[in-house]
Amino acid sequence: MTVTRTGESGGAVDTDPRRWWGLVVIALAQLMVVLDATIVNIALPSAQRDLGLSDGNRQWVITAYTLAFGGLLLLGGRVADLVGRKRTFVVGLIGFAGASALGGAAGSPGMLFGARALQGAFAAVLAPSALSLLTTTFTAPRERGKAFGIYGALAGSGSAIGFIVGGLLTQYLSWRWCLYVNVPIAVVAVAGALVLLHDRPGHAARLDVPGALLGCGGLVAIVYGFSEAESHGWTDPLVLGLFAGGVALLLAFVRWQTRAPMPLLPLHIVRDRNRGGCFLTMLLAVIGMFGLFLFMTYYLQGILGYSPLRTGLAFLPLTAAIIAGSTQISARLLQRVAPRVLMVPGTVLAAGGLVLLTRLTVTSSYASEVLPALVLMGLGMGLTFMPVFATATAGVAPQDSGVTSATVNTWQQVGGSIGTALLNTIATTSSTAYVAARLRSPADRARVVPEAVVHGYTVAIWWAAAVMLLAGLVAGLLVTAKAPRRGSPAGRPVPEPAA
Repeated sequence: MTVTRTGESGGAVDTDPRRWWGLVVIALAQLMVVLDATIVNIALPSAQRDLGLSDGNRQWVITAYTLAFGGLLLLGGRVADLVGRKRTFVVGLIGFAGASALGGAAGSPGMLFGARALQGAFAAVLAPSALSLLTTTFTAPRERGKAFGIYGALAGSGSAIGFIVGGLLTQYLSWRWCLYVNVPIAVVAVAGALVLLHDRPGHAARLDVPGALLGCGGLVAIVYGFSEAESHGWTDPLVLGLFAGGVALLLAFVRWQTRAPMPLLPLHIVRDRNRGGCFLTMLLAVIGMFGLFLFMTYYLQGILGYSPLRTGLAFLPLTAAIIAGSTQISARLLQRVAPRVLMVPGTVLAAGGLVLLTRLTVTSSYASEVLPALVLMGLGMGLTFMPVFATATAGVAPQDSGVTSATVNTWQQVGGSIGTALLNTIATTSSTAYVAARLRSPADRARVVPEAVVHGYTVAIWWAAAVMLLAGLVAGLLVTAKAPRRGSPAGRPVPEPAA
C-alpha cells in the first residue's frame, strides 16, 4: 500500500508507509556482506588448524571472497538492472546463505575456498541491488539523506561487529559458526524483502559477459601468481607466466571495454584525473590495511596467546578510530578543504601506524606497542576513505552514478585481494629464510620459530607501509579537486581541470 504526500521539491511522490522497515531489511543484508569481510579473520587460525591449511594457502580463505566480490561487482549491478532489483536482492540473499552453509560444513581446504568464492559472487549480486533499492525506496531528499546515514552507519560498523561476533562464535561454539550465522540472518532478510520491498521492473540491459571473464580472469591470475611465489619463488616460470597472463587479460579487458555495446566499466569514468586518482589511492591504501588484519590476528592469537574473543576486542580501537576519523574529522573538513589535504596526511598517519608495528617482538605489549599503532592506522584510514568516496562520486552523470559507486567498491575489494596474497607471501617467505639462517639444532626450534613468524610479519608490514606512502603520493599528485565553493553541495569537491 502506498500513500501520496508532497515531496520536498513541491511535487507529489508516492511513499510506502513501511519503507523504514524496508530500510532495516536492506541494511541487514549489507551488514551481512560487510560482516563477512572481517568475521572470518578471527576464525582463521582455528580453521587453519582444523583443516590443515598451509601458511601459504591460508590467505585464500579471505582472498577467494574479496576476489570474487570485486571481480563480479560490476556485472552484479548489470544483472540487477536486467532482472529487477528486488528479485536480484532475494536471489543474492538465498545464494549467500547457501554458500555460507557450504563453507561451514567444509571438510577440506578446497571446499572452504570454493564456498568463500561463492559467497563473494553472491555478495556481488546482493550489494548493488541493496543500494539501488535504497535509492528507489527513498526519493525525498531529506528522507534519503537520513536513510543513507543509517545505512552507512550500519555498514560502517560491520567490521567492529565482525571482530566481536567472530571472537564469540569461535571461542564458545566453533569457527564454522562464523559462516553458519549468515543463514538465520538471510532467512529474516528474505522474509522481510518479500513483504516490505517493492521494485520497478527491470529494463533492457545487456550483460557484458566477455568483460567479466577477462577482468575477473586477469585478477585471479595475478593474485594466484602472488600466492604461488611463496612456494615456487618470484622468478619461477609458473609465477612469471601467471603475472604475464593476468596482465594480458586485463589489457584485453580494457580493449574490449572500448568496443562493448554495454561495457562493464565505461572508460571515461576512469580517465577523469580526480576519479582515477581516487581509485588508485583506494587500491593502494587497502593493500596495506588488509595485510594488517591478517597478520595482527595471527600475532595476537599465535604469539601473544589471546583468545579469539579477546582478539576481536583488541581490534575495536582500530574501528573506533576509523569511524572518528571519517565522521568527526573528514566529514567536517571536507566542506572547507581540498580532498588531498585530507588524503595525504591520512595515508602518512596510516603509514606511521604500520611503521610502529615493525618493532613487534615475541614479547611486545599490546598497550604500549600495538594499541598506538592501531589508533594511528584507524585515524589515517578514516581521513583517507571518506574523501576518496566523496570525490570519486562527485559530479557524475546520473546514468553513471551506479557504475561509479560499484567501481570504487571494486578497487577496494581488488586491493584487499592483492594485499592479502602479496603480503602473506612476503611474510611466509621471510619467515622461512629466517628459520633456515638461524635454526642450528632442534632444541632451538621453540625459540626460533616464533621469532621467525614475527620477523616475517614485520618485513611484510614494512612493505605495507611503503605501499601506503605510495598511496599518499598518488593522492597528492593526481587528486587536484578543490574545496567546495559556496552554494555547492556539502562534501562535493569542485573538480579542477586536469593539467
